[in-house]
Amino acid sequence: MSSRRTARRGSQEPRVRLEPKRKYTDGGDAAELASAYGLSPDPWQEAVLDAWLGRDAADRYTATTCGLSVPRQNGKNGILEMRELYGMCANGEKILHTAHEVKTARKAFIRLCSFFDNARQYPELAAMVVQIRRTNGQEAIVLANGGSIEFSARSRGTARGFTVDVVVFDEAQELTDEQLEAMLPTLSAAPSGNRQFIYTGTPPGPNSPGEVFGRTRKAAIEGSDKRLAWHEWSVESIGDVADRDRWYATNPAMGIRISEEFTESELTSMSEDGFARERLGWWSSASANAVIGAAEWGALATDAPPSGGKRAFGVKFSPDGANMALSVALKPRDGTPYVELIEHRSMRDGVTWIADWLIERKADTAAVVVDGRSQADTLVTLLREGGMPKKAVVVAGTGGAIASSSRFLNAVREKKISHYGQPALDESVTSATKRPIGREGGWGWGGDDSTPVESATLAYWGVMTTKRNPGRKVRLL
Repeated sequence: MSSRRTARRGSQEPRVRLEPKRKYTDGGDAAELASAYGLSPDPWQEAVLDAWLGRDAADRYTATTCGLSVPRQNGKNGILEMRELYGMCANGEKILHTAHEVKTARKAFIRLCSFFDNARQYPELAAMVVQIRRTNGQEAIVLANGGSIEFSARSRGTARGFTVDVVVFDEAQELTDEQLEAMLPTLSAAPSGNRQFIYTGTPPGPNSPGEVFGRTRKAAIEGSDKRLAWHEWSVESIGDVADRDRWYATNPAMGIRISEEFTESELTSMSEDGFARERLGWWSSASANAVIGAAEWGALATDAPPSGGKRAFGVKFSPDGANMALSVALKPRDGTPYVELIEHRSMRDGVTWIADWLIERKADTAAVVVDGRSQADTLVTLLREGGMPKKAVVVAGTGGAIASSSRFLNAVREKKISHYGQPALDESVTSATKRPIGREGGWGWGGDDSTPVESATLAYWGVMTTKRNPGRKVRLL
């Protein structure tokens, strides 16, 4: 009996696994073909291929949408190459491979092209080639059996003129709804009649849109899409990022292509949440359930906020009374209403300073909308004692929270609101979730820290609904 220890390897089983039922699969054939050309799949890659290439009794793919979320450098590129190689060569599929950046799409082309332009090493693949197009931004491989693959960086016009069977979204955490909508027509007349979308990526970070990838994951977690295959290596919470057991649980290539030494260097150079996201596959609740995407909100930013118009303030206290947020909204006579975050801080200094600050501006203020049981009554009392007109002070309550949230979301969707692009407000808006409130199916904002977006929502609702108008041109603050 050998005394040698078996090297430790990362888990080949994902934490989240959703696979449509299948009658049979081409996964084994794809793995065998890839192995013949030096792409030997890991066990986890074989399992994912089985799901992606599963077929029903009518010989159609059981998974029309496929999603893979696994930390970087574990083999996402490899499994895409295996899927694309098999699709082109064995099935004659027409494939569109898209990436967030030109250089990423270019690298994918170069890797796959190496199998087809090496007649000495792979003569049978080289013999299938009709054309290899190397023009930057228009790379493509066309085969004699009708199969082909084209590579492109994503933009509004990326899919124009394409008609394909399979669309691959590499770096799916960067994919926006607008880009997806531009891609949908490419599959409307799929030549094979067997369509498939493939999303691969990592959990979206604070600066990634994550709209489509997060929504796809949400459907997988809820089990609401019966034609969706989803595989995810991840942790449920940030937890102890130095725990090596968690490294192996979330990185199937750990001990194969990823070393503990390399991971240690990552740990020392990243923040805890960054390491958890990039190396442990952690999805924050905000990433998975966000209502307003970063790209959607970012498109509403302005460098020239209005300087005059009707003004209202929104004050939101957190449920535990630990912090607060104060925002202002301005409705100009002509132009788009505007919101800005003024303060977001703890309540260690009490509530009097807020009242004093607002009272100083009472002559030019149309409304102050307040919400939050912990301190709302105290602030309202101080405002009225300080001479703020009674009709100018509004306590939102449940009804106001529901009405203001819906109105704010509609304004974003319809592009009828603007903001300055403040990081604290941006983060709060793009991480906000819908929180059920009331008994009639209403909702308000939720999330890790929704007080900034809630204060902006209250201010916007106040300025759009109040009948008061001090009747003079006012400055923003």
